[in-house]
Amino acid sequence: MDNEREADGDLQRVGATEDTWDALSEIARALQQEDDPEQILVDIVDGAIQLVPGVDAGSISFVLNRKKSGSRAASGELPSQIDAVQNELNEGPCLRAVYDHPIVRVSDMRSETRWPTFARRAYELGVGSMIAFQLWVEDENLGALNLFARDPGAFDEETERIGLLYAAQAAVAYAETQKTAQLSQAIETRDLIGQAKGILMERYKMSAGQAFRVLVRSSSTSNKKLHVLAEELATTGQIAGVTDAGASGGI
Repeated sequence: MDNEREADGDLQRVGATEDTWDALSEIARALQQEDDPEQILVDIVDGAIQLVPGVDAGSISFVLNRKKSGSRAASGELPSQIDAVQNELNEGPCLRAVYDHPIVRVSDMRSETRWPTFARRAYELGVGSMIAFQLWVEDENLGALNLFARDPGAFDEETERIGLLYAAQAAVAYAETQKTAQLSQAIETRDLIGQAKGILMERYKMSAGQAFRVLVRSSSTSNKKLHVLAEELATTGQIAGVTDAGASGGI
């Protein structure tokens, strides 16, 4: 309830209408219910297209280790094409938003001077204007929400205000979904390792510590991650490189 009151106050300060507030509240609640990190990116883009005035298409740019860039959750062919151009040229509003600024707006691709080559190619593909919002900065990993319009002049200060508030809500929802997914994965990994240890303990009459050391040794010699080996053993009852003699030798 406190978060809803704070968001309500934020919307009043940016001059959002009651309809906009209702739409944002509904979309924010839907995002908070999603537990799949990949699906929530799609939902974030779809929500922005519904909420932010003038938007025809959208996508999310991401950068890993400040080097490898890519695109996710494109709403169609057009945003995928634009993201590909930005990655090819290594320039454009999405990359600028990812690295440097919370908002980057291109009002008219025909007269854009910061990235003239990108702007010309984007306009040729059918984009008249676009706006990008920084979504997250986590160490060396970054992300931005990219919104596109076919008409020049589609985005203004109101777009920036509403989009910035939406991006903040979306970033929080995405972070929470990631935490939930990581926790679920950690629990699943722990359970798999427990099952694998149990199999080794029963089969070779060893202690829990001895079984874990066998798994670690096998992980090292096979160059497979521990949870992969544990899943292999729990699923098939077999583990590469572990025999009666091998298990005994690793105790």
